[in-house]
Amino acid sequence: MDVFFYHLEQQTLERVLPSLLEKTLARGWRAVVQVGNEERLEALDQALWTYADDSFLPHGTARIGHASDQPVYLTLTDETPNGAGVRFLVDGAEAREFKGAERFVYVFDGHDPDAVATARAQWKAAKAAGCTVTYWQQSQTGRWEQKA
Repeated sequence: MDVFFYHLEQQTLERVLPSLLEKTLARGWRAVVQVGNEERLEALDQALWTYADDSFLPHGTARIGHASDQPVYLTLTDETPNGAGVRFLVDGAEAREFKGAERFVYVFDGHDPDAVATARAQWKAAKAAGCTVTYWQQSQTGRWEQKA
């Protein structure tokens, strides 16, 4: 099981998440995005439709329905109704256990002490569960650099 940690410093979640999801879909995988609260879920739902003038990411939520058909599914829980191989955890969402996906991806705000503390706790939990963990940090130019 692979667990990736993406430490946001130069860009917002709404700016970074679409590119990570595009890469996931390009590999033929489905994704679940587990969000920490309803307000952020609504914001991400809107952002995935409008993040680029010439593109959008097909996705759904429980409110929209047809969960099993969605290539990207946004949720507040640990459900995986679309059979996703990749689980993104954002805005305080945490994995209770590292099962049900091939890859877990934490994306956290480096300017939020609570988010950093949660990421550190999840790093320790992933290591204790025997997962392969990787830490990525944004450079000054916004590029991802592997740090651990």
